[in-house]
Amino acid sequence: MVKHIVVWRVKDTPPGKQANALRVKQLLEGMRGKIPGLLHIECGINFLDNPTASDVVLYSEFPNRAALAVYATHPDHESVKPLIGELTLDRRVVDYDC
Repeated sequence: MVKHIVVWRVKDTPPGKQANALRVKQLLEGMRGKIPGLLHIECGINFLDNPTASDVVLYSEFPNRAALAVYATHPDHESVKPLIGELTLDRRVVDYDC
């Protein structure tokens, strides 16, 4: 199994940081059930008020690295990337086998 975890810091631009975080969450969760091999997808919005914290996290699971590669280039994933990019300041990712 492969786990894919991504965290973002969200821009504080209109309509506001919380609304932007919620939109990122909606975009990510909208991929549920649409991409072969995406076994689990979970997205959360941080509530910790800390300058070192990220704002949104994606946790997802795939059966293997090949399925993660399919996800990476799948049209449903490709369509949300630029939208999320417009709402975020930075992105960090960790992929690991377990």
